[in-house]
Amino acid sequence: MAKLDARLKIIANHSVGVDHCDLAALKARGIVVTNTPDVLSDATAEIAMLLMLGAARHAVAGDRIVRSGAWDNWSPSFMVGKQVTGARLGIIGMGRVGRAFAAKARGFAMDVHYCNRSKLDDTMAQGATFHESIKSLLGVADFLSLHCPATAQTTNLMNADRFALLPPGAVIVNTARGALIDETALMGALDAGHLGGAGLDCFNVEPGGNPAFAHFDNIFMLPHIGSATRQTRDAMGNRALDNLDAFFAGRTPGDLL
Repeated sequence: MAKLDARLKIIANHSVGVDHCDLAALKARGIVVTNTPDVLSDATAEIAMLLMLGAARHAVAGDRIVRSGAWDNWSPSFMVGKQVTGARLGIIGMGRVGRAFAAKARGFAMDVHYCNRSKLDDTMAQGATFHESIKSLLGVADFLSLHCPATAQTTNLMNADRFALLPPGAVIVNTARGALIDETALMGALDAGHLGGAGLDCFNVEPGGNPAFAHFDNIFMLPHIGSATRQTRDAMGNRALDNLDAFFAGRTPGDLL
């Protein structure tokens, strides 16, 4: 009977992001890495929209007031939030998810702006305004949504200096990776009243998140569930299995990194 080779040969990620993998070290050892792109773009864009609306319209505080029985008044200034319809949306990273989010934002008549490694062609941009620099984009972003990967270059992409470039009352949304935001700087911008709110689906520490965020009613948080629909998780699993099938059949996996 032939002896089995028990060495690790392939890592088939059930995700798009692979920042948890040391790609250089794996490549040096001849270990193949795949991911599951394409199939989770709409589901993640839906969560980005939920976070944007929730942060803008006081979802956390409003839910708490009703649940606690503390809702006992109304006035013209009660629970006044930030209107999404017609606002300027800035997107950093106009890949699959960024473009899916932009498409949904257009349903709210948002004026879409983006910063990307390269300018998209007109068909993909769908009228969105390109900014060559993040600094230029931040200046017009009433709402800012992050859709770029976590790399050495994007760690703490949003820091104190960049938060200060956003218009007063801006709302930031992150469905990409927690490493993109300096969480201490985010709390500082919220405490100072410069930011109007934040919608976060990912954090520097996962699972668990940042316990200090619990003190902010204008941070709307979810436990990294951007892809968490039955259809999407099934599609991701099938894509990972397809990559494994291809590899062990001697073919190149479709999602080889």
